[in-house]
Amino acid sequence: MSSTKYIFVTGGVTSSLGKGIIAASLAKLLQSQNFKVTIQKFDPYINVDPGTLNPYEHGECYVTDDGAETDLDLGHYERFLNVNTSQANNVTTGLIYQSVIEKERKGEFLGKTVQVIPHVTNEIKDRMQLLGNSGDYDIIITEIGGTVGDIESLPYIESVRQMIWDLGKENTLVIHLTLIPFLSASGELKTKPTQHSVKTLMESGISADIIVCRTEHELSEDLREKLALFCNVKREAVIQSIDVDTIYDVPLKMLEEGLDTVVLQRLRLKPKQNHDLKPWNAFLERVRNPKNFIKIGLVGKYVELQDSYKSILESLIHAGAENETEIYVESLHSEYLESKNLKEKLENLDGLIVAPGFGERGIEGKIMAISYARLNNVPFLGICLGMQMAVIEYARNKVGLMNANSTEMVSDCKYPVIDLMESQKSITNKGGTMRLGSWDCNLIPNTKSAIAYQKSHINERHRHRYEFNNKFSDQIFDQDFIISGINPETGLVEIIEYNNHPWFVGVQFHPEYKSTVLDPHPLFKAFVKASLEKNLKA
Repeated sequence: MSSTKYIFVTGGVTSSLGKGIIAASLAKLLQSQNFKVTIQKFDPYINVDPGTLNPYEHGECYVTDDGAETDLDLGHYERFLNVNTSQANNVTTGLIYQSVIEKERKGEFLGKTVQVIPHVTNEIKDRMQLLGNSGDYDIIITEIGGTVGDIESLPYIESVRQMIWDLGKENTLVIHLTLIPFLSASGELKTKPTQHSVKTLMESGISADIIVCRTEHELSEDLREKLALFCNVKREAVIQSIDVDTIYDVPLKMLEEGLDTVVLQRLRLKPKQNHDLKPWNAFLERVRNPKNFIKIGLVGKYVELQDSYKSILESLIHAGAENETEIYVESLHSEYLESKNLKEKLENLDGLIVAPGFGERGIEGKIMAISYARLNNVPFLGICLGMQMAVIEYARNKVGLMNANSTEMVSDCKYPVIDLMESQKSITNKGGTMRLGSWDCNLIPNTKSAIAYQKSHINERHRHRYEFNNKFSDQIFDQDFIISGINPETGLVEIIEYNNHPWFVGVQFHPEYKSTVLDPHPLFKAFVKASLEKNLKA
């Protein structure tokens, strides 16, 4: 009999209801009662991972310490729980089928006809239990991507049904997240979409144990009773998830609704301790009652979709709370930044972030924004491509290498100050082949970065193919423009700084991937602090 309990989170009616936030919120409540919890995401798309997906399609690609390119929901899991995830926490249909086909090619199925049932579903179940079998966790929460009824999701739903059969109902639980729409014409909340969604789930052989209802309006007691009756759940298992000001309010709303209490009762578990949410509440108190206000510009080329830079936006919230400061983020499309509108768009900013990305679109706009920040003492943080553009800007405008560029943008440029990494030059496949995961960096003492970290050695997560070309070190770096962080093994320039400036830092890595509610990232904290100081001096 399994000692690990499994919770499955499914969704119905529509996508983007926030299964990841509900899963992370429940995990937070269980963690606060001293249960060892982790969350995993099973995505129904056939891509092996999100690494090659356009950010407009799927939002940002999140990267773990062990180099997995994953769904952005894993960022929520880490930010809520303050624990690392890994390759095992995110599985796609593409990965499942790739594994099954490889086994078939090796002859592991002994000549049998390979089918969705049992071969694909067995692979899914094995992956679902991988973390549970480690013995490290009391409870595994599994979020099933997509919507119940989708063709793509059917193998996952069937695998959940089999898991419930294999492990027993006392060791498994299903939470179904649905939408309760409000019809303004009649002034009513409607339950029928939820009823149909639960019915679709039941047709697949699964009865939801808990219904979480996304809503813009309070659910009446009568409506909750109706949902319980028609969806075949207990009244206390109808949970309201009403819209809130910040996602970090959701755990407390779920606590009020008793979600974790119903879960523990259903799984026959007793709390190991009373809820310990003091640090979480302290964070929320700072978010709700800021003492200051600043405006930060975020320059990128995917700004139309906020999820494209989700981790950066959340990192700013964490750092803002730490500095007791509310942050308004002004999204600036780099493609539309020009010399004639630059001052108008940037002059009222307290700080500037140039976001990561790939490709030549919007590059010149990023370079102009960086130049403005450098010359006008605007606190600046350049991330990955943003750091590379800061190098190009200085090379062009201060050193005089007017044709300086990255070979990513101009393959035969005269001064390739940014170039393809040597290890990348023989690679042809695009998926999962970048320099990924956590890498070492030594910090130069007394630099802004070293002061921010209060350390001499750090590990940060990467996702890139291009790097600073060390052949140009002597030409570009001087007493003002310096290297403040370097990889000890490869000599890769990890951090650059401009000394003659209040706060100007560019990093090759992605600090946003390691910022959490309880542990805001040092660089974001220092950047926000510098931006606040600029604001207060104005």
